[in-house]
Amino acid sequence: MFVDQITLTEQKVGGLKFLVLSFQHFLAMFGATVLVPLLTGLDPLVALFTAGTGTIVFHLITKGVVPVFLGSSFAFIAPILMVKEKFNDLSFATGGIFVAGLAYLLFALIVWLIGVDKVKKLFPPIVTGPMIVVIGLSLSPTAIEMASSNWLIAIVVLFTVIIVSVFLKGFWNLIPVLTGVAVGYGISLITGEVDTASIVRVSWFSIPKFIFPRFNWTAISIIAPVSIATFMEHIGDITTNGAVVGRNFFEYPGLHRTLIGDGLATAIAAIFGGPANTTYSENTGVLALTRVYDPRVLRGAAIFAIIIAFVSKFGAILRSIPTAVIGGISLVLFGMIASVGIRTLVNARVDFSKPKNLLVASLILTIGIGGASLKIGLIELKGISLAAIIGIIANLIMPDKQN
Repeated sequence: MFVDQITLTEQKVGGLKFLVLSFQHFLAMFGATVLVPLLTGLDPLVALFTAGTGTIVFHLITKGVVPVFLGSSFAFIAPILMVKEKFNDLSFATGGIFVAGLAYLLFALIVWLIGVDKVKKLFPPIVTGPMIVVIGLSLSPTAIEMASSNWLIAIVVLFTVIIVSVFLKGFWNLIPVLTGVAVGYGISLITGEVDTASIVRVSWFSIPKFIFPRFNWTAISIIAPVSIATFMEHIGDITTNGAVVGRNFFEYPGLHRTLIGDGLATAIAAIFGGPANTTYSENTGVLALTRVYDPRVLRGAAIFAIIIAFVSKFGAILRSIPTAVIGGISLVLFGMIASVGIRTLVNARVDFSKPKNLLVASLILTIGIGGASLKIGLIELKGISLAAIIGIIANLIMPDKQN
């Protein structure tokens, strides 16, 4: 049973508004969620099914108070391809993903044993603020690359989102992403950017190509260690989500619960033959833009994902959305995330006259955005995971003194 702990800013929505807002969140996650299976050879419809299922499981574990959506994790693409090349069988890759999901349970146990207070001390605002900025800005090249496929359409979508968000009121103000996608898709249809023939060829309904995991120690050793890096990413994503909503999810429902939810979602995805799950920054960006934080809307998006996994015709329509349309939306959403990181620093009144604060923030931003990586055996730390570790260590060892 879900626990309702909605703040005053989290107005509950229902009826048609609920359905539209849920579908908007579904659209925000769709492109990235299906891209991972398209790159690795897994079934995109299975990925939709497991993303929806994983999100529901996460909400159950976290008492239904954390407004996140779980989609396909990009961190596992390289190891999945390595296992695919070695065994020529993706079921061994899903076996490794299953074990990676279980590793999260171990991380959750460690967090529960040491206590959330000690974990929080590792993540003061001078660490979490720049981490959130890194999450947003590290995604910006992806947004630019997608938008550059047709800048005219991307700019139209971008301005549509801005106009709806700034100048319109009421219900329209809640659906800037959906409106932007609709306008962009309509223009794309008129200009011939949409492959309608591929939509016609697809049957209306189909069953996703589920595959069950097989286990091999070599495959496990290639994939499971990635969970160490995604553990740090998870902390960054939950921190970002909490900063947007204005809640401390480390304390309630607890970081150990969010880790268990993410881990079980990944393990269940592997059982059905889907990619590993992770909390999606795209949907956090939608939260920041619309300021509707009702977790039930995210669960509605999960139901959409599960249903559409079996409606192949509708899936074909969604896959036909031009890349530039998604790029125009992403230009706003990813920037919103970075802005939340800056807001975190401002609200905490971080004193940048202190050399320590300047250095910690500089290290996190440079390492995270610059794409630095550190490989130890089969484990590769890069991006937000490496930046977070460096930032935590720097904050702990540097003396806290004025100029």
